[in-house]
Amino acid sequence: MTILVIGATGRVGRHVVEQLVSRSAKVRILTRDTSKAGFPIDVEVVQGEILDLDSLRNAFKGVRTLFLLNAVTGDEFAQAIIALNIAREAGVERVVYLSVFDADGAVNVPHFAVKSGAERMLKEMDFSATILRPSYFIDNEVMIKDVVLTHGVYPMPIGAKGVAMVDVRDIAEVAAIELIRRDEAPGKLPIETINLVGPETLTGDGIAAIWSDILGRQIVYGGDDPAGFEQNMATFMPKWTAYEMRLMAERYVSHGMIPQDGDVERLVKTLGRPLHSYRETAAALAA
Repeated sequence: MTILVIGATGRVGRHVVEQLVSRSAKVRILTRDTSKAGFPIDVEVVQGEILDLDSLRNAFKGVRTLFLLNAVTGDEFAQAIIALNIAREAGVERVVYLSVFDADGAVNVPHFAVKSGAERMLKEMDFSATILRPSYFIDNEVMIKDVVLTHGVYPMPIGAKGVAMVDVRDIAEVAAIELIRRDEAPGKLPIETINLVGPETLTGDGIAAIWSDILGRQIVYGGDDPAGFEQNMATFMPKWTAYEMRLMAERYVSHGMIPQDGDVERLVKTLGRPLHSYRETAAALAA
């Protein structure tokens, strides 16, 4: 049966589609702009978006399993609710949902709270779902590499508690494995939640040390200053987005994103290989 991928053109979604295609899955994506899709010819592309209910209903025809990734937008929760309601209406109950690490703990961070609400919806509506909870993406570091390389400062205020940053390639491969497992299951599987983390839990000072080692010169940690981070972010992104990033950073400083016992081992077993490391991405960015 067909697997529908919503959120297919972003960093995670593209890798999910690639992983599914490599496993000979029948894949359909929903996208606003089909000319920018750029997927293999055997991937079915449906033009539309979640808030266009006609195109959303059309995308669900003949689908058994859904991968749902909602972009961080002002109407993210509305999009999640609508997508899951239309999925249920279409008879689709097998879902892999991309949530966020500690979604139900960081209740004051908008895109965490949204995902917690969607998780509750999946459970209360009795979907057969895998809830994936990724930590902070290593790949986000592309946004701060120029600050590191030019000014010698690692600016992301992640604190001293530790954040187990995860590579999007690992996220996508686990998602594809779960999508196929649920799609091929003879019957309904119970809801399962998987923390997606990296192989090591990193602090601000620890990340600065990695960059220092790679570059052969001292890189310093900019410190635990989410308010200052917000001010910098607001110079090139919407102010509400910068404020949300501040709230997220405050959570990193106060609580971190620390794996539970067995999280890393479970992922390594699922993937059958080591997890991608922060150093690997930092070295690629430096090059």
